[in-house]
Amino acid sequence: MEILKKSVVVALLLGIQFVTAQDQKALQDAFSKSYVLETGLKYNEAIESLKNLNANDNYPVQLRLGWLYYQGKRYDESVLAYKKAAALMPASVEALNGLVNPLAAQNKWNDVEQTYLSILKNDTQNSLVNFRLGQIYYNRKDYAKADKYFSTSLNLYPFDYDAMLMSAWNYYFLGKFNEAKELFNRVLLNKPLDTSAKEGLSHIK
Repeated sequence: MEILKKSVVVALLLGIQFVTAQDQKALQDAFSKSYVLETGLKYNEAIESLKNLNANDNYPVQLRLGWLYYQGKRYDESVLAYKKAAALMPASVEALNGLVNPLAAQNKWNDVEQTYLSILKNDTQNSLVNFRLGQIYYNRKDYAKADKYFSTSLNLYPFDYDAMLMSAWNYYFLGKFNEAKELFNRVLLNKPLDTSAKEGLSHIK
């Protein structure tokens, strides 16, 4: 009995739901149907096939609903589904990455920023999230803050085109021309005809 209790506690911590064979069959059928309907761009019908399960406490269902709502441009409902998924699995990076999509579609950039910051609490070395946070601050012309996130992304992927180019321009606007020049030249090793890198170099004497 004690072992059973411990198993239940572990399962709850991992976000695992115990389901009967019948429930599992219903889940598999609903997911399969939703993929077919999604392929046919029938997003609302795909959503209904999953909503009929009444599985508010099921992580895969809520994650899938978040995606389908987003594809169907039902952004508020997509946000709610992704937030449910994130609440069910608090360490989940994928749920928060999914949440960014409907928020960005609604131009809710402050919410996007906070979501990315939440991801970095669990995954500090996430290159893509660091890069996108850098972009947010770069677009706000907060180049000092952008540098922190671009630098992390660039250190992880030193020859990545986007990381190099954005870091180069960010250095340029920070007045760090030597660093900018070095990166613009490195970009041209990756893409020899890149016009943005050539433009950057033309501004540096």
